[in-house]
Amino acid sequence: MSVHVTPVRTLGDLRAFVELPYRLHAGTPWIPPLKLERYIFLSRRLNAFFRHGDAGYFLARRDGQVVGRVTGQIDHAFNDFHANAWGMFGFLEFEDDPEVLEALLTAAAVWLRERGRDRMVGPMDFTMNEESGVLIEGFDREPLVKQPWQPAYYQQRLEAAGLEKAMDLLMWELELADRDSMRPIFFDLAAQLQDKHGIRIRKMSRLHLRREMDEFATVYNSAWSRNWGFAPYDKGDLDALAQELQLVYDRDWFMIAENDRETVAMAITVPDINQVLKRMRGRLLPFGWWYFLRRRVIIDQVRVGFLGVRPEYEHTGVAAGLYVEHFSVAERTHRKHGEMGWILETNKPMNRAMQRMNGRVVKRYRVYERQL
Repeated sequence: MSVHVTPVRTLGDLRAFVELPYRLHAGTPWIPPLKLERYIFLSRRLNAFFRHGDAGYFLARRDGQVVGRVTGQIDHAFNDFHANAWGMFGFLEFEDDPEVLEALLTAAAVWLRERGRDRMVGPMDFTMNEESGVLIEGFDREPLVKQPWQPAYYQQRLEAAGLEKAMDLLMWELELADRDSMRPIFFDLAAQLQDKHGIRIRKMSRLHLRREMDEFATVYNSAWSRNWGFAPYDKGDLDALAQELQLVYDRDWFMIAENDRETVAMAITVPDINQVLKRMRGRLLPFGWWYFLRRRVIIDQVRVGFLGVRPEYEHTGVAAGLYVEHFSVAERTHRKHGEMGWILETNKPMNRAMQRMNGRVVKRYRVYERQL
């Protein structure tokens, strides 16, 4: 039977779109997200992405059964910043069948081409700061929070379909309780931050987390602006990010470095809520809420999601101060293990820093592109 791709139009279509990976990845290391959260995330009314973006959702069916899904999306904030006409694709899931994948990619490409896009890049779930890329190394490891997981055939089928590598994203494993693995220079730089540069590290306030996100944005929009795939955060994005981070806030791991004038660096390290979601199995009821309430006990690992320094302060060693603070927190808490990233394969300073802390690459994700 041939494959037919149609837009998501009805609530039933949306339900099939959300539920497909639960069937495809059952019994694998993939960890199911809460279905309710997925519906909210895909809502054009509730997701802040749609204030500066648009997307089309598509389902592939064969003989009436859903066998694949994809989105085509446009992020106007990204396009405006880079002065380009790229389009993106995301939420890619498909049975191991080249006909299914090609039909999905064609649907996304047509949607983007009709809207003036000249390149298709992905997969990413709307933006690079959500789940991005296709797993190409680390299939035996469970994903941490906001990390995708796919079986090996995804890479094989995408490359057989002619998509080309755009960028690899690296996840580094760090044993945060092992201070001896850090080179002494990190401790030397951290020790002189206050006296030599007037920089101190403090923890973000939960009560004022939305205000802290404004400070986060001043660092993010300068420190990451040279990175491939960067798009700036605006007010609506920050409103949504603050609400999201309230759910996983941990004062120990939310850090800001500042002097008497301004914020100079920050780090947001998130407790791995996937350890809780694994037990919830995609459902809040009947007992999922109990696991969520016990998350502080259950979670013993973290993901260092954002760690950045404003370019004019890179010479101060403030990054070393943030690294040392992570190891200090791990010493006094039960969260001893973590992963750092993703980090672009081209970000040589950050990758060198991970090597100097005895880190190792444990997952690699690949973002692809196709000319339209």
